[in-house]
Amino acid sequence: MLKSITVFCGSSLDAPEKYALAAEEAGRVIASQGRKLIYGSSSMGLMGRVARGARNAGGYVIAVNVELFRDIPYKMETDEYMVESDMQTRKVKLIDLGEGCIALPGGLGTLDEVTEVLCLNQIGVTDKAVGLLNVDGYFDGFLLQLRRAVQDRLMPQADLDRLQVADNIEELLQKMDAMKS
Repeated sequence: MLKSITVFCGSSLDAPEKYALAAEEAGRVIASQGRKLIYGSSSMGLMGRVARGARNAGGYVIAVNVELFRDIPYKMETDEYMVESDMQTRKVKLIDLGEGCIALPGGLGTLDEVTEVLCLNQIGVTDKAVGLLNVDGYFDGFLLQLRRAVQDRLMPQADLDRLQVADNIEELLQKMDAMKS
């Protein structure tokens, strides 16, 4: 079983409630299964909901912030709180701390983070389990693009096969655990 899960997701306050509920459930399930949650430190949007879900279930939560946002009052009470010098260093820390990485719905930052993990896996720098929580088909377009890259021989099928996808957190964690066992 993966003992620590990094969750990448949006911090927008305007995200649909279905994504917020899925984020909260993801945090709750991660915690209830005895896994640590690592996330980007905001109390806003889906980030806040995933952390609250884990905290409310008695989970261990690690927040990784960036110096640029240190004084913005959007942080939550967590078990560990880290501040990195810049966004790139923060992303590396988030990836390093988790045995697996999951993307929930989010914007450019979320897509950047999950794509970074896939790239690092591809070139052998790391070997992380990677998953997409595909709430209401949110990542369907992204997956279509990845399949096109495979079809056009711009990416090996093996790289796509490493990416686990599910529309519920329990199934996604099971798939990711199976990949690492």
